Amino acid sequence: MENNQESSTPVDPSIEKLNKVKKELLSWIYIIVTVFAFKSSFFEPNHIPSGSLLPTNAIGDFILVNKMSYGFKLPYSDLFGDPIYLSTPSDPKRGDIIVFRYPRDRNILYVKRVIGIPGDEVEVYNNKVYLNGKLIETKPVAKEEYIDLFDDKFDKKGIEFEEVQLGEKKFVTAVNNSMPYHLNMPKVKVDKGHFFVMGDNRDYSSDSRVWGFVPFGNVRGRAMVVWFNMVYPWSKEKFHFRPWRIGTLL
Repeated sequence: MENNQESSTPVDPSIEKLNKVKKELLSWIYIIVTVFAFKSSFFEPNHIPSGSLLPTNAIGDFILVNKMSYGFKLPYSDLFGDPIYLSTPSDPKRGDIIVFRYPRDRNILYVKRVIGIPGDEVEVYNNKVYLNGKLIETKPVAKEEYIDLFDDKFDKKGIEFEEVQLGEKKFVTAVNNSMPYHLNMPKVKVDKGHFFVMGDNRDYSSDSRVWGFVPFGNVRGRAMVVWFNMVYPWSKEKFHFRPWRIGTLL
């Protein structure tokens, strides 16, 4: 009986090493593409660097943004312009905190609260908001629960807090009654496909009172929850680490 032995050609070690590198590189590419596709269409982390949403969002909050709140987007479709929706999109609701591209510079992300939706008439006078001709009612709340979120750059003596009910949302705003004037705005009607937004820290917020409405195409998603809080030691803001902020619903 004959034994037939197959002859094998030895593999060049350099080629084998190159194939391993290619395989490893492809694995990393798949991981990166998947992660960024998930971030583009499902959930995205963002950082709050300023105090315009105090006391709802503290400086240094890391928030999780639901990118599916207003419709399912085609992954990566919002990198260079308005996103492409694979489902029927829906408008943000009054009271939602949204993350959006700043209308004057789409490379900058802003976080504000929706006050007016398309067709609404909005007027702001002495930090009182009138929606469709009616005053949005507020009631004062004790400052002890919120004042520690404000650092020394704010005039703590003049800050007062008010509870607001807007749509299904109940939240607290901050107003500085010691300021000589407030940022007022005459009555405007919100354009179709646009939204009027404000910060909860009414006297320290650049918002629709200054630069106008937010187009729907600029909206990236709705803020859901605080998952961490820290102001970096190298930041312009005072260093803070507030672990008790973790889990705060927005």
